[in-house]
Amino acid sequence: MIPYARQSISENDIKAVSDVLRSELLTQGPVVPAFEEAVCKYTGANYGVAVNSATSALHIACLALGLDEGDWLWTTPNTFVASANCALYCGARVDFVDIDSRTWTMCVSALEQKLIDAKRKNCLPKIVVPVHFCGLPCNMLAIHKLSQKYGFYVIEDASHAIGGFYLGQPIGSGTYSDITVFSFHPVKIITSGEGGMAMTNDKDLSTKMGLLRSHGITRDPDLMSFKPDGPWYYEQVALGFNYRLTDIHAALGLSQFQRLDAFVERRHQIADQYDTLLADFPLKSQSRPEGYYSSMHLYVIRLQTEKMRKSHLQVFNELRSDILVNLHYIPLHLQPWYRNMGFNENDFPVSEAYYRQAISIPCYPDLTDDDVRTVTEKLREIIE
Repeated sequence: MIPYARQSISENDIKAVSDVLRSELLTQGPVVPAFEEAVCKYTGANYGVAVNSATSALHIACLALGLDEGDWLWTTPNTFVASANCALYCGARVDFVDIDSRTWTMCVSALEQKLIDAKRKNCLPKIVVPVHFCGLPCNMLAIHKLSQKYGFYVIEDASHAIGGFYLGQPIGSGTYSDITVFSFHPVKIITSGEGGMAMTNDKDLSTKMGLLRSHGITRDPDLMSFKPDGPWYYEQVALGFNYRLTDIHAALGLSQFQRLDAFVERRHQIADQYDTLLADFPLKSQSRPEGYYSSMHLYVIRLQTEKMRKSHLQVFNELRSDILVNLHYIPLHLQPWYRNMGFNENDFPVSEAYYRQAISIPCYPDLTDDDVRTVTEKLREIIE
């Protein structure tokens, strides 16, 4: 069965992990900083803080920016739960901004209107988390301008988007945000098994996130309250967590990173084939505006069910008999946890309309051209 996504592991990846397993340090060794340095060099960001997941990266990013009880974080309903849960971990409140009907990323006009209303009610967000869905960047220039006008921080949830570009700059450069978060889960562009990284150009934010990922402990005398008793001395100066990435995971991530551009290029080749082969189908694909270079983490189709004899569920189930398609995402405000906070159906109609039509079809570097044709032929068979 053809999955919607799958990691691509090479012999070099296996050797990189094996080398660490044969070394003296499995964690807190030299490979994590080497991985961070490589991602900084690629993106142009000044600092990278590697952690054990993108969820952890979102959490420490929120804490580093001072998100606390009584504060608001806004994100989009069309994302994984971690994009909003990170606020709840801090005791803050969550609200959502609907998506654009063509790009399926945060709608700037909806954001602006919501900010106007929030300013009048004195409940502006402290942090806004735009999500680069499918690897397509949001309209970050417009969001950045709104952040300057209304005084909120921006965390780019780029879990889908390493290897993408926005207006000629790598996603993660930090040009239009305070912090950018990447994911290295196995179905993402590159993988470290599990892992994530928070990128920033702010030294203080980097220092805070570095402390928070490792119990709030430091060995830096400049950060200590007392004179060290000896070379063994450390101090806990913040309430942190055990969010460290191991050298084993970092070795896989660093090895995979050498193929990042090749992975993204292959994903675009697959997307171009789908664009051509599905051109006459009753469906829509994600709009990719000029200047927005997606990493193509996902290739999502939206069924025009009004032009079909079968329902969204019927097409999904029939595809799944041979192809392990998926659906990204169930709108967050419809999850029971968020419904219990007062969110309801029809609160974010564009996200809900998207959900009723979307299917993620296979897109990953090892997918062959024959596989692409198999997927499209199966779709044609079902639809016709």
